[in-house]
Amino acid sequence: MSQYVIAIDQGTTSSRAIVFDHDGNIVSTGQLEHEQIFPKAGWVEHNAAEIWNNTREVIGTALAQANLTRHDIVGVGITNQRETAVVWDKNTGVPVYNAIVWQDTRTQSIVDELAADGGVERFKAKVGLPLATYFSGTKIKWILDNVEGARAKAEAGDLLFGNTDSWVTWNLTGGTDGGVHITDVTNASRTMFMDLETLQWDDEILGIFGVPKSMMPAIKSSSEVYGHVHSSQLLREVPVAGILGDQQAATFGQAAFQTGEAKNTYGTGCFLIFNTGEEIVHSKNGLLTTLGYKLGDAAPHYALEGSIAVTGSLIQWLRDNIGMIKSAPEVQELAASVEDNGGVYIVPAFSGLFAPYWRPDARGAIVGLTRFVNKGHIARAALEATAFQTREVLDAVNADSGVDLTELKVDGGMVANDALMQFQADILGVPVIRPKVTETTALGAAYAAGLAVGFWKDLGELSANWSEDKRWEPNMDPAERDRQMRLWKKAVTKSMDWVDDDVK
Repeated sequence: MSQYVIAIDQGTTSSRAIVFDHDGNIVSTGQLEHEQIFPKAGWVEHNAAEIWNNTREVIGTALAQANLTRHDIVGVGITNQRETAVVWDKNTGVPVYNAIVWQDTRTQSIVDELAADGGVERFKAKVGLPLATYFSGTKIKWILDNVEGARAKAEAGDLLFGNTDSWVTWNLTGGTDGGVHITDVTNASRTMFMDLETLQWDDEILGIFGVPKSMMPAIKSSSEVYGHVHSSQLLREVPVAGILGDQQAATFGQAAFQTGEAKNTYGTGCFLIFNTGEEIVHSKNGLLTTLGYKLGDAAPHYALEGSIAVTGSLIQWLRDNIGMIKSAPEVQELAASVEDNGGVYIVPAFSGLFAPYWRPDARGAIVGLTRFVNKGHIARAALEATAFQTREVLDAVNADSGVDLTELKVDGGMVANDALMQFQADILGVPVIRPKVTETTALGAAYAAGLAVGFWKDLGELSANWSEDKRWEPNMDPAERDRQMRLWKKAVTKSMDWVDDDVK
């Protein structure tokens, strides 16, 4: 009987279940989108109950599509949108508020309040992160401060917190009937509460934020058996054995296991991760220090990360908010209808600017408009914004590591766009390489689970699964590359200093 691993990929816009075989190939997939809730400008929420219901359904779809049962599955891996905070009642299993999504900016006043004593890098030496609305910590504090009765319940030990990995794992393993409340080191490193050295919650920082430690999940490695699926679920008794935050999972799925290897994922946002091995490297150039992975009892691997808030979601914005296109693939056709961007640059600072600037006062800008410009130029500028932002992050990685990256492995939904990938290679000046299996986020979670249960024996076996699908070589003149970057950087400055006390 053939055996498989199933990965649950709980993402920003959808939840998926993907079954993988031993060669790392996709056998079947189930996917459901969930509602994006925008109560106010800058607020982004998800219904955590909807996410869990969708997760159960996509598992059923993936199994049915391949005519499989739980007996064919040796392990469950979980990967997830990081920093998206869920707080729920452990006695009822009901969230006390919608999940607050990583893109949400409502907690800026909390950031300002905490940064008044020590600046935005107040905790960075210990946790690797600046104070920012991006991370889970301020979101938990906001819920406790603003949801009626939440703080009293939390202090009584009745509330639990988790990023969506913890929420899915808790429900999958039983919920109120013995659900396992855990997270892995990669997700824990995105809260602002985990000490990078000890891999434990920091009592002092929790106290400063006013978050009871009883809410926090136990921190585990990225690859071990955490528990088993509850008897009420389709996958009953199958071990849940791997958890990696989505960007770390993509890095793992790309087999970037060694120091100096890197990948860039093009999704809702864009995330470049550079493996620094067992060394903690503190960035001097606006990057985050984060956990790459930890396999069982082995030493943790760390990483530098450049996080870009808006890439694929800029295309969604053109479709859903502006109505310029009816479907995302139309952007490529429109962009191809013009020779260049017509002098237009789009800086999609919808949630402020993330790496390497960390400017919450920035807002989106379209600059360089003339009567000559048409929607083809706008479409092209929207795609190019992703490549320009990636170049800035890669420059920061090169500066921090002291080693210039010689090629970039890429994955995520946008890598199907040939024009974007060619422009990315051009603006970077290095080859861009796409693997045959581009669902590397789910694959990484599957690998972590499969290693824990012996489905794969070691990292070498996983590396052997990786194969190149397509490579884009740079062919832009260096002088033109420099000109484009100069204009991009000028455009970025136009997005800054927008938010005042009376402008949100």
